[in-house]
Amino acid sequence: QVQLVESGGGLVQPGGSLRLSCAASGFTSSSYAMRWYRQAPGKERELVAVIPSTGGGTNYADSVKGRFAISRDNAKNTVYLQMNSLKPEDTAVYYCNAGVVRVGVGLVQYWGQGTQVTVSS
Repeated sequence: QVQLVESGGGLVQPGGSLRLSCAASGFTSSSYAMRWYRQAPGKERELVAVIPSTGGGTNYADSVKGRFAISRDNAKNTVYLQMNSLKPEDTAVYYCNAGVVRVGVGLVQYWGQGTQVTVSS
């Protein structure tokens, strides 16, 4: 059974930090590019961060550059999003995504259920 399970969300004050985790099972996530998305109420889903299967070439949305960091631990089949200097506008449901292109099939994607991050005083 293929699963991505996010954890680590919660309520935090502005300026605080959280580390989100995305635990994969049923497949080897090291072969996939991993992404974090977020979606705030009434807004489109936004790509926050991406890390290739190689672990290099990470990229971030402009709104989180310098504050967030994506990383992966292939031995644990887990991807992380370290979130520092959090702002109220970071409030959203954060989703983990795994993607790979398979010849003859196309893009294969897996999604987690999401974890709520609320930044508020």
